[in-house]
Amino acid sequence: MAGTFPKGFLWGTATAAHQVEGGNTASDLWLMEWMKESLFAEPSADACDHYHLYPQDIAVLKGLGFNTYRFSIEWARIEPEEGFFSKAALDHYRRMIATCHALGVTPMVTFHHFTAPLWFTRDGGWETSRSVDRFARYCEKAGAALGDLLPYVCTINEANIPIMVTMMRRAVGIAGGGSRRERALAEAARLCGGEAGKFAPYLSGNGIATAPNLISAHRKGYHVLKGLTEGKVGITLALNNFQCEEGGEELFKTADHAINGQFLQSLKGDDFVGVQTYTRVRFGKTGVLPPPEGAERTQMNYEFYPESLEATIRQAAKESGCPVIVTENGIGTEDDTRRIAYTERALQGVLNCLKDGIQVGGYIHWSMMDNYEWLEGYRPKFGLVEVDRTTQARKPKPSAYWLGEIAKRNAT
Repeated sequence: MAGTFPKGFLWGTATAAHQVEGGNTASDLWLMEWMKESLFAEPSADACDHYHLYPQDIAVLKGLGFNTYRFSIEWARIEPEEGFFSKAALDHYRRMIATCHALGVTPMVTFHHFTAPLWFTRDGGWETSRSVDRFARYCEKAGAALGDLLPYVCTINEANIPIMVTMMRRAVGIAGGGSRRERALAEAARLCGGEAGKFAPYLSGNGIATAPNLISAHRKGYHVLKGLTEGKVGITLALNNFQCEEGGEELFKTADHAINGQFLQSLKGDDFVGVQTYTRVRFGKTGVLPPPEGAERTQMNYEFYPESLEATIRQAAKESGCPVIVTENGIGTEDDTRRIAYTERALQGVLNCLKDGIQVGGYIHWSMMDNYEWLEGYRPKFGLVEVDRTTQARKPKPSAYWLGEIAKRNAT
C-alpha cells in the first residue's frame, strides 16, 4: 500500500461521551446498566474518566500525530431535566473544545451518541414525534453556547442503527414480548416511574418507529446548527457493506433501502456524511448469512473484512451526493498486529476511492482508547491507546504510533 492523501485531510481518532467520561448518572443507560437483571455485561461506572482527563488525552492524540478529535457532548449532562440546561456542563464542553484548538487539533463534535437524558427515554425517546422538537431545542441551546468554536458538527451518531438493530433482531426471531430485552425495558420503566411499554432507549427500542423521527430530527437540527456555526454540519451512519448471495435478492433490497438508502437519500445538500463501517453483511436465501467458514472474526464476532469500507464510501457518496468523511472504522481485538493489518487494508480502500475522484475528507479511527463497549462492557479492545482499568494510566499501542506516522506524512 502506497499513496498520498489530499492536503487538509483529517486524520483523527474518536470517542463517545458515555463510553469514556464516566458518571453519566442522568442518562437512560446508567439506569439500565445498574439494574439487577441488566442487559449489560457490567456498568460503565468511571469509564476512562475522560471527563477529567481530557486535557492529557487530547495531548496524547496530538503527540501521536493526529490532527482531529471526534467526540460527543452528553445531552444528559447538558439537559438533565427537561427544560433545564446546565451552564456548568456547557462550559465544560467549551473548555474541552478550546483545548483542542489550543493544541492545534480540529474538534469534530457529535451532539447525540446513543445515550439520552432519562426523562427523554422515559417519555418514549425517539419513538415519539416530540423527539424532533426536543432535539432541535437541545441543538439550539448547545449550538448557541459552543457553535463559534465548532469547525465540524455531527448531529446524530449512526441514526440508522436503531432500525438496523430492530430488523436484524427480527430476522433471527428474538422479537417476542417475553424476551429478556422486553423484561428489562419494563423494569427500567418501573424504576424511573415511567409507563410500561413507553421506555425506549436508542439501541433497544423499536427502530422502525424511530427512523422517520431521526431523519426529521437531523434535518431540523442541521438547519438550527447551520445558523449557529460557520462550521460544516453532517450526520454519521452505520454502513455495513451489504452483499447479496444467490436467493437473497429480495431481503437485500428491502434491508438496503430501509437501513441505508432512506437515510442517505435524505441528506442531499448536507456538508458531509460520516461513514462508519466495520464489516460486511451477506444476505442469502436463508436470510442473513454467518461469516464464511474459517473466516477470521473480531472480538465483536464480526467478520474481519476491512474491504467493506471502500464499498460503503462509494455507496454513501453515490446515494447522498455529499462529501464523505470516514468518522469511524476499526476493530475490536487483543492482537494489535491485526488492528494494523485491518487499518492498512481499509486505508487502501480510501485511496482507491480518492483515485476515482470521490471526495473523501478524512479518516477517523475508532477508537482513541479502550473504552466501554455498551452491552459487551470493557472486554472488546478497539483502542489505539490501552487504559489500565485500575489506575486509568494510558499507554499507546504500536498501532497508535503506526497510524500516527501515516497521519504526520499524510501518506501511507
